[in-house]
Amino acid sequence: MINLLLKNQNHLHHFCFYMIFYSAFDHSYLWLPLIGFIVGLLGSMIGGGGGFVFPPTLIVLFKVPAHVAVATSLAATLPICLMGTMGHYRNGNLDINTGIIFGIAGIFGAITGTFITIRLTSNQLQTIFGIYTILLAVMLMVNNYRDKKTKQSTRNNIRQFLGIIPKGSFYGFTGGMISGTFGTSGTAPVLTGLLVRKLPVKLIAGTSLMVIFINTLSALTGHLVLGIIDLTLVWLLTAGTVIGAFSGPKLTVRMNLPGKESSIRHIFVYVLLVFGILVLIT
Repeated sequence: MINLLLKNQNHLHHFCFYMIFYSAFDHSYLWLPLIGFIVGLLGSMIGGGGGFVFPPTLIVLFKVPAHVAVATSLAATLPICLMGTMGHYRNGNLDINTGIIFGIAGIFGAITGTFITIRLTSNQLQTIFGIYTILLAVMLMVNNYRDKKTKQSTRNNIRQFLGIIPKGSFYGFTGGMISGTFGTSGTAPVLTGLLVRKLPVKLIAGTSLMVIFINTLSALTGHLVLGIIDLTLVWLLTAGTVIGAFSGPKLTVRMNLPGKESSIRHIFVYVLLVFGILVLIT
């Protein structure tokens, strides 16, 4: 039924209020809690939120239609972002000013992205998602090679706050739009913007989760009206993500992340590249 509705995009909006559903259980779904735990743990540690993993995982491994994967991913990512943000806040790993700027712009982007999704077919959405993932991975790779260890001079706090508004608004809006369109919670654009800001990894982890939480909540609100959410997948993924997201911030405090910043950034780039290619060839 879902596939038939997705093929008829012109009439999809007539059914949107009835598309929060439970799919039939499949034994392969038993892997979802474990996947959710790993994604929740790593996502809350490095600030990814995990949203960029769920859609390609659902599409490639579980053959879930792209529109279902988008909305389901947003619902499953929300607990990671909420618990991760609260944990990093308690540990002092948030740059509130930067988070506010990115988040406000992200709200408008998420609303825009939600309406874009409805106008794309499932194949179009999957193809564009793969292309965008690869492009952002390349952008991060270039930024990593250009990044040099330079000491930032002390600046007036007000001037520094105002100075990040243009870039912060761009990356925040882009992250929100990506979140609403692809269900990836805008991880890549947000992390790219924070990496460009040259924040320490601990601050990047906490601040990005704050922004991603705002983006995800905004996009999910739109998809509750316009999207398709599979609650079977959501509950199974969330069972693992909640535990992982709770453990991530605590593990971050105990680890010596500053010495591993370069490795973490490169791993993130390679993961994006692999998933982007897999989505395109599936």
